[in-house]
Amino acid sequence: MGWFLQSLTSSIGKKILMASTGILLILFLIVHLVGNLTLYADSTGEWFNAYAGTLGSIPLIRVIEALLGLLFLLHIIYALRLWYENKKARPVKYAVNASSKNSTIFSRTMVFTGSTIFIFLVIHLRTFWWGHNFVGHAEGHTLFDLVVESFQTPWYSIVYIIAMIIMGFHLNHAFQSAMQTFGWRHKKYTPLLETLGTIYAIVMAAGFASIPIYFLLFYGGNG
Repeated sequence: MGWFLQSLTSSIGKKILMASTGILLILFLIVHLVGNLTLYADSTGEWFNAYAGTLGSIPLIRVIEALLGLLFLLHIIYALRLWYENKKARPVKYAVNASSKNSTIFSRTMVFTGSTIFIFLVIHLRTFWWGHNFVGHAEGHTLFDLVVESFQTPWYSIVYIIAMIIMGFHLNHAFQSAMQTFGWRHKKYTPLLETLGTIYAIVMAAGFASIPIYFLLFYGGNG
């Protein structure tokens, strides 16, 4: 057990754990988006409520929710540790700062985009998870009612859309970084992996951002 813990706390171990939790969260976002797209199935929210109700009736979902929470915490903790250790290893700035030539804007802003996503996640869980499980039930609101109410509030929809754009930036580099950590980048396949990462980031950001746009501008004849 000692060698296992030691490997996790090593530089390579931290990067592998970061990449592993990142890949799992990337897969979760795909499933989450597919489920959220049931919001478009009908204007009454019957499909979406049925989907949410089915998930809520499965005891294993509570375990999965706890594991997801743990994944997010591990990902955040290790991301901050790696960022701090990298910064500490280079306490003196170079006379000529060539970071823009040696890295992309996505990699240079990972701490900022990650921190922003964390803040948004707290707001998001407060609005939907807490709002539905502890407030909505008491008032007789369905989860779909809460979605409509939240996304027809302009400031919330704007914050959500901005957060999804930032998430897209974060995911674009996260995908590439995970591929590199696992040694899946190759001169022959790197362009394809970069393209797939960019497509994934755009689809996720656009898919999630389309939901507040729809409810704010078009749902119920708003358009």
